[in-house]
Amino acid sequence: MRDVTAPPWPARPALFLDFDGTLLEIAEEPSRVQPSPRLRALLPELGPATGGAVALISGRMIAEIDRLLEPHRFPAAGIHGLERRDADGRHSTADAATAALAAAREALLPLVERHSGLLLEDKRHALALHFRRRPDLEGEVRAAVAALETRLPPELEVMPGRMVFEIKPRAASKGRAIESFMSERPFRGRTPVFVGDDVTDESGFAVVNALGGVSVKVGDGDSAASFRLADVEAVLDWLERGITS
Repeated sequence: MRDVTAPPWPARPALFLDFDGTLLEIAEEPSRVQPSPRLRALLPELGPATGGAVALISGRMIAEIDRLLEPHRFPAAGIHGLERRDADGRHSTADAATAALAAAREALLPLVERHSGLLLEDKRHALALHFRRRPDLEGEVRAAVAALETRLPPELEVMPGRMVFEIKPRAASKGRAIESFMSERPFRGRTPVFVGDDVTDESGFAVVNALGGVSVKVGDGDSAASFRLADVEAVLDWLERGITS
């Protein structure tokens, strides 16, 4: 990865943006995040700057993204690509292993009930076990998730993130969501750009790299991304420069 402060802004970008840790600062609990005034001022400019080819690629549900960014609505992939809304507003949802997810939830509940500060987030099509408020429990959380992983059916996988473990259907990923968008108007024929901060974004970086696009990692850590920005404020700086160039 090249350690740069200004990734290129292509002449005709198709812009894909992660949400938490990229556009918004991460909070101790997902429900506590708030878009900054600076981000809110940027939102109406993103579509005109990209010919409408901008999509949010998040681990959150699309409904939650819409609530936080109201009244703005963008094409989006939620729950790491399990659900998707295209540029025409059409929704699609991948098949979810409902029974297996319910069993995983039951297996993790005793751990969460035993320790205050742990959060088991039910996203309907996936689960997220957050331990940001209890970093002292990381070892116990990892052990519980590792034990669960040995019992998961092949269609489910564990995906580690920043102070979180997600249990989700294996068939969906941020990379596959970006591939789907890139096959559709107005994204098709443009240069893909993906900005993300977490391990869960690596599949997106791989797809964008393969398509000859611009992959940007936010923050520290090893990554397949070709460029790096320091933090959320640096992302907003870069977006502001891009939309006025």
